[in-house]
Amino acid sequence: MTTHPAPMARAGRREWAGFCVLMLPPLLVSTDVSVLCFAVPAISAQLRPSGTELLWIFDIHAFVLAGLLITMGSLGDRVGRRRLLLIGAVVFGTASLLAAGANSAETLIAGRALLGVGGAALLPSTMALTRTMFTDPGPRAMVIGIWSGVLTAGVALGPVLGGVLVEHFWWGSVFLVNLPATALLLLLGPSLLPESRDPAPGRFDLPSVPLSMAAVLPVFYGLKEIPSEGWNVRYVMAVNIGLLFAVLFVHRQRTTASPLVSPALFHARGFTPALALNVVAAFGMTGSMYFTTQYLQSVLGKSPLEAALWGLFPSVLVGVAVPVTTLLVRRGADRVHLVASGFATAASGYALSAAVGTGSLQLVLVGSGVLAAGLVAALAQLTALALDATPVERAGSASTLVGTGQAFGGALGVAALGSVGTALYHHRVTASAPTPARETLGGALAVAERLPGPAAESLRAAARAAHTTGMRGAMTAGTVVLLAAAVASLVALRGGRIRNGREPGSGHGDKDRDADGARDQVGEPVVISPSR
Repeated sequence: MTTHPAPMARAGRREWAGFCVLMLPPLLVSTDVSVLCFAVPAISAQLRPSGTELLWIFDIHAFVLAGLLITMGSLGDRVGRRRLLLIGAVVFGTASLLAAGANSAETLIAGRALLGVGGAALLPSTMALTRTMFTDPGPRAMVIGIWSGVLTAGVALGPVLGGVLVEHFWWGSVFLVNLPATALLLLLGPSLLPESRDPAPGRFDLPSVPLSMAAVLPVFYGLKEIPSEGWNVRYVMAVNIGLLFAVLFVHRQRTTASPLVSPALFHARGFTPALALNVVAAFGMTGSMYFTTQYLQSVLGKSPLEAALWGLFPSVLVGVAVPVTTLLVRRGADRVHLVASGFATAASGYALSAAVGTGSLQLVLVGSGVLAAGLVAALAQLTALALDATPVERAGSASTLVGTGQAFGGALGVAALGSVGTALYHHRVTASAPTPARETLGGALAVAERLPGPAAESLRAAARAAHTTGMRGAMTAGTVVLLAAAVASLVALRGGRIRNGREPGSGHGDKDRDADGARDQVGEPVVISPSR
C-alpha cells in the first residue's frame, strides 16, 4: 500500500512579510563589507592609525565573520534561530554605535570586530529561517534567489553609500545607517518570524569552537594576502596551518557525540556537490570583482566614486536574472540544468572580459554584468539544493557550511586569479622600470607621479597595458574554471535533482527512494512546529 505524505504548507502573508524582514540582515552585512572604501582619508586624518591598524580596520570584520559562521550556525540550531537573529541584531547595532563614535583606531577595530560577531549571528539565521518558513521547494528557491541577489547588491551598494555619506557627513555616519535597519528587525522580527531549533541537539561541543576558528582564520588570512604580497612563505604557512587544523576539526566532528557540524549532512543526496559548486561560484564572483574595480580606477582613471557608481551596473542584470530564474523554477525547469546554464552564462561573461583593451568601459561592464547574473542564478539554485537536502533541525549548520564555503571560494578566487594576473603583469612590464612599478600597477602609477611628463606618460601606458594583459589572462582562466563547473554540475548533481517543485522524498512511491529502497540518512526533513 502506497502512503502519500501530507501536502506541504503554502507560504502565506505572514511568511512573505517575515521574508521581507529577513532581507535586512544580508543587506546590512554585505553593505558593511565595502562601505568604508571612501572613509579612509577621513579616518586617517582624525584617528591617525598606523598602516597595520588601518589594515585591521578593514580586515577584522571579514576575519571574525568567517571564523564564527560555523559556531553561530550550530548555536542557532540549539538556542533557536530567531533568538540568535535578534541577539545578532542587538550586537550589530551596538557595534555600529561603538564604531561610529570611535575616538581611537583601537576602538574602531573593536567595533569592526563586534560587527563581525553580529554578522556571523545574522547570516546563518536568515538562511535557516528561510528553510523553516518555506517548506515548498518552489517558493524556497525563489526566496533564496532574492536573498542571493540582495547579498550581491549590498557589496556593490556599500561604496556608493559610503561615498555619499562621507561627502555630506562625518565618517562615522557610514555605521549609523545600520541602526534603522536593526531597529526594524528587532521590532518586527518577534511577531513575523517563527522560532525553530533542533529538538534534540545534544550538548554544545566547546572544543570544536577554537578548532573551527583555527581552521578558518589562517587559511582566510593567507588567501587574502597572497594576491597583494605574493606567495610569501608566511602566507603559505598560514594556509597550511589552517588546513592542518581543518583535518583536526573534521576528526573531532567524526568522533564526538555532539559535533558542531554533523557528518551525516554530507551523506545527504546532492549536499556535498552543491556545497563544492557553491565554492566555485564564489570563486568566480570575487575573482572578477578584484580585477573590475582595479580596471575602472587604475586603467580607465575613474575616481573611486565614479568606479563605485559604474560598479552598480552588474546589479541591474542580476535584478533581471533572479526573477527569470525563479519563473523557470516555478514552471518546472530542471534546477540542475539551471545551475549548469548559470555557470555557462558566467563563463561567457568572463570570456567577454578577456577581450578588453585599455579603454573598454562598455565591454568590461557588460562582461561583469553577465558574469554576475549567471553566478547569482547558479548560487541561488545551489544554495536551494543544499538546503533541500538538509533536514529542518540542521538548517543552521547547513547554512553556515554554505556561507563558509562562499567565503573561502571568494578568497581563493582573488588569490588564484590575482596570482595569474600578477604573473602576467610581471612578464609584460618593462624590465627597465623601477622596482615598485614592476610589482603592481598601483606602484607604477605612484612612480609615474614623480617622473617628468613624457617619461611618466610612457610608464603609465606600459603599466596599464601590462595590467590589462594580466586581466585578460585571469579572465581566460576564469572562463575555463566556470565551463568546467558547468559540466561538473550536470554530472555531480544528477542524484540530487528536484523537478517540478518537489523535493526528493515528497511522495510517488518508489521513485522517491534511493536505489536500495531506503531514505538517505538526513534526507527526511523533520518539521518543527514553530512557536511564534
